[in-house]
Amino acid sequence: MDADTRLSRWENRAEGPLFAASLLYLGAYAAHVLAPGAPDWVHEALLSVVALTWAMFVVDYAVRWRLSGRRFGPRYVRDHAIDTVATLLPLLRPLRVVSLYEVVQRRREEPRLSLYGRVIAYGSMTAVLLGFAGALAVYQQERYASGATIRTFGDSLWWVIQTLTTVGYGDVTPVTSGGRVIAAFLMVLGLALLGAVTGSFSSWLIQTFTREDEKEPQR
Repeated sequence: MDADTRLSRWENRAEGPLFAASLLYLGAYAAHVLAPGAPDWVHEALLSVVALTWAMFVVDYAVRWRLSGRRFGPRYVRDHAIDTVATLLPLLRPLRVVSLYEVVQRRREEPRLSLYGRVIAYGSMTAVLLGFAGALAVYQQERYASGATIRTFGDSLWWVIQTLTTVGYGDVTPVTSGGRVIAAFLMVLGLALLGAVTGSFSSWLIQTFTREDEKEPQR
């Protein structure tokens, strides 16, 4: 059995459980951040879940590398940038939702959505999950900072919506170094997602109008 076949079999088997693990990670992290008054043992249990799921992501990354048969180095990291970032920063695991979709479609042999529909669905789902994760991370960094304008989770959600949609009213902004690093990631990803979804929707409209023009009877 060659490396590509072994890697494909691993991806087919692991992608579903890993996506479930990413949701479990996000849920445990959310509970840890949003319930600061919970007993210590609850936070310890939540952090244990976070650590366990993170370890699963690391193991998956290592297995994918070994099954690929390639030498580990900068070139491998570059060619698997999303996998690398999602392993180092588990809150960005929503970016791998497209891999789950590809696995499902391989099992069904053909896609149920058009290319435009897939891009819009993937972009929308990623924006929601990524926005929620970003709001949690920024809220954790900002809520007790001196001079912070993001004091509640609602403030953080409002800020994330402004950031991902590139509106940026400026009424709430991160003041900590950690918050600003997260903001930089969200700005770049927000532009990429918005551009992909907008471009796909525009292409779909053009294609639809072109078909209608072609169907009109010639005078």
